[in-house]
Amino acid sequence: MDVHSSYSTSLSTIQAIRAVASGTNVDNKQTTEVLEQDLQQLRQLKARDQVVRAHEAAHLAAASGIVIGGASYSFQRGSDGVQYAIGGEVSIDTSKVAGDPNATLKKAEQIQAAALAPTQPSSQDRAVAARAAKMAIEAKAEISQQVDPSKATPNINKSSTDDDSQALGNTIDISA
Repeated sequence: MDVHSSYSTSLSTIQAIRAVASGTNVDNKQTTEVLEQDLQQLRQLKARDQVVRAHEAAHLAAASGIVIGGASYSFQRGSDGVQYAIGGEVSIDTSKVAGDPNATLKKAEQIQAAALAPTQPSSQDRAVAARAAKMAIEAKAEISQQVDPSKATPNINKSSTDDDSQALGNTIDISA
């Protein structure tokens, strides 16, 4: 819903309420329809707000220690003047732990758990989890090489852009 539409709805609702309150003769059917539409929109916004906040809270709880900042939200103002969260994201550090494949493995598992923590992960959440799974596989291979150097295999299919999580401080947003 665009701002103009929201403003028009709010204005219509306010006018209808004032007319009813002042005893002015109004079309009760039209007034009732406007009020019902407005209340339905507010119920939808409130429900979306609860879902978004719970989704981001799940990410935050599971990503403790790798969260960069907190959750950030995009809002829509309801006809009641309240700002409702309609989208959100949590930024997390997805970089490998330099020189420590065991710590990288642990971090990859935490990233994956954080990405999939909400009851209904978004497509972005699933993509983050898939990249974390790849990071975990690479860390396990590195651990295996350290334990038994004869298991080292050349990585001929990997390009330098293939692993975007190599850079230190790399972050990604997991969102609702």
